[in-house]
Amino acid sequence: MLDDELNRLARAHRVATRYTDWRGREATVPADTLRAVLTSLGADVSTPAAVRDELARLAETERVRLLPPVVTHRMGARAEPLRIPVRAAGRTEVAVELADGRVLTPSPGAPADGVLPCALPEGIPLGWHRLVVRQGPLEQSAPLLVAPARLAPVPRAWGLTTQLYSVRSRASWGIGDLRDLADLATWGGRAMGAGFVLVNPLHAAEPSPPITPSPYSPASRRFGAPLYLRVEDVPEYAALPPEDRERVDLLANPLRGRDETLDVLDRDAVWTAKRHALELLYRWPRGTARQRAFERFREHEGEALTAFATWCAIGEEQGPDWRRWPEELRDARGPAVAAAAKRLAERVDFHAWLQWQLDEQLTAAQSAARAAGMHIGIVHDLAVGVAHGSADVWMNRPLFAEGISVGAPPDEFNQLGQDWGQPPWHPGRLAEAAYLPYREMLNAALRHGGGLRLDHAMQVSRLWWIPEGGSPAEGTYVRYDRDVLLSCLTWEAARTGAVVVGEDLGTVEAEVREDLAARGVLGTSLLWFERDEEGRPKPPSRWRELSLATVGTHDMPPITGFLHGDHIELRDRLGLYTRTLDEELADHRRQLGEWLDLLHEEGLLATPPKTVLAALRRGQTDHDAEVTAALHAFLLRTPARLVGVSLADAAGERRTQNQPGTVDEYPNWRIPLADAEGRPLPLDDLFTDPRVRDALEPVSRAPW
Repeated sequence: MLDDELNRLARAHRVATRYTDWRGREATVPADTLRAVLTSLGADVSTPAAVRDELARLAETERVRLLPPVVTHRMGARAEPLRIPVRAAGRTEVAVELADGRVLTPSPGAPADGVLPCALPEGIPLGWHRLVVRQGPLEQSAPLLVAPARLAPVPRAWGLTTQLYSVRSRASWGIGDLRDLADLATWGGRAMGAGFVLVNPLHAAEPSPPITPSPYSPASRRFGAPLYLRVEDVPEYAALPPEDRERVDLLANPLRGRDETLDVLDRDAVWTAKRHALELLYRWPRGTARQRAFERFREHEGEALTAFATWCAIGEEQGPDWRRWPEELRDARGPAVAAAAKRLAERVDFHAWLQWQLDEQLTAAQSAARAAGMHIGIVHDLAVGVAHGSADVWMNRPLFAEGISVGAPPDEFNQLGQDWGQPPWHPGRLAEAAYLPYREMLNAALRHGGGLRLDHAMQVSRLWWIPEGGSPAEGTYVRYDRDVLLSCLTWEAARTGAVVVGEDLGTVEAEVREDLAARGVLGTSLLWFERDEEGRPKPPSRWRELSLATVGTHDMPPITGFLHGDHIELRDRLGLYTRTLDEELADHRRQLGEWLDLLHEEGLLATPPKTVLAALRRGQTDHDAEVTAALHAFLLRTPARLVGVSLADAAGERRTQNQPGTVDEYPNWRIPLADAEGRPLPLDDLFTDPRVRDALEPVSRAPW
């Protein structure tokens, strides 16, 4: 009886009690996992009586509820009318208070089965309004989001995908920056006909070293990382006297010298030098027009920017993890934080100024992309979450679930599962806040580009919650209101005409992919994973149209590394397999052989597959470039709306950027771009590199 009641309570909170694993088998979630997850959601499950009380409380809440926390309507869709529960006798009155102050009064239909259908008026503007319902003694209201039924069709295009920090020029400070991004986009658009450049998340990191290498474990998804600023592009740099410019050069020169090596990227050294230089520029007098522009930026960004800058200023003193700060500083809205912000006013202003510089340079990069002919331009990447001790959690602490990390259950690619060390949004509290932090995050990302990629697209539907202290296999799925999250996403994208791509790889519910497609959100088709029901490589005609098609991803080795099985031996050394090395290598060679066979059948690979495989087994690289070009040509034969080509693949790089399941066992996110011979490849040389041009030739010459 107790387990039944616990399961009922879990389902009421949209917590899965059973799920289908990657092998297609049904798994039962342990009771301990359910208790931990329900506790993090605020439910008391300490005793059987407490569980029953929670069920009774939820039933009473439902009995008097007329509206959910947020109501959505898709304009132009053949959607059913709003369904308003009949909770009290008498007439039901419905009103829509529009954002512009007008009030519409739709006429409800006839009630049936305890539900009152209510069609919203035609022509209601897109955006946020308010729905008010009066029913007998009850009156409730909720935000109403009218979202587009579907995003505009995406014109077919190809583009470059890259980890920006790895793409260094001779002018950058030891790490790829926003000037490098603008130059890459200009070359890609003008010389190669690319329509977009997809980059890694440029989210904010710690305000002072040590800097977390992973761009997917940021301090904030709402704000950016000043690490990517090009110091010399800050307008005040031009006004510096010669002696101050020399000081900046002295900071930059040692870092530029590292661009000629394959040493792992040193974010700590880069940010230490850049911060000194940027502090110098910040103190330099600004003209009246510039100062007013800064003030307008601060006013536009409002309290969120001030709170983030305050976290940065306090973090410089106390360390970046707010959980280790004195108790009184852990409350972002408390009096101690207000006093600290006043005491640290100059540092708060400095960190706000850094965000202003990022806003200007991100805008400039997108402008350069568009000027070069890219009809999409920069596509930004949105990480699935933030670190536990991050600014976002500190600023919005009640909106995050405590004692939980987000990750992924065991699957074919990561057989031990993954724990990403990130707290999830609390579904109920986020809804009660009308999803405001989520909306602000989307707005900021879409303001600076022509597209957005959702890392782990399931973040709009369900997340794998792992109780603190448990293994990834001991988690369960918790659902979010997918309709509202997708409506927020499509509304923000429609405002700027942006393209949205969801990374729907791994264990994804079919209805999620269907919903994304119905909204005009592209999925992700990864060549190595595109297999039919019988496990055979899919011919190009069977690929999805509404997708971004690529050969690999940042969590896999580049093409040449994959061909040679570098990732198999690496994962075996790191103890990430449940099978033997020989078994993994045999399976890899079998699957690779199947793809080579298909390339050969399609007339894209001239060399017989057996010859290629034999050369690979001997460690020879004779056919690497040929196979790379064949794979890119294969992508063109798919109907995918977007085709992405990794800059690392084009360069012939073999090393992977990230090995999931590791932290310091492998230099994740610290690999500078190299060529096929293992030599550093500066952006300046990449533009004229014959191998790069040959690798991109199939897509750059295609009729787009």
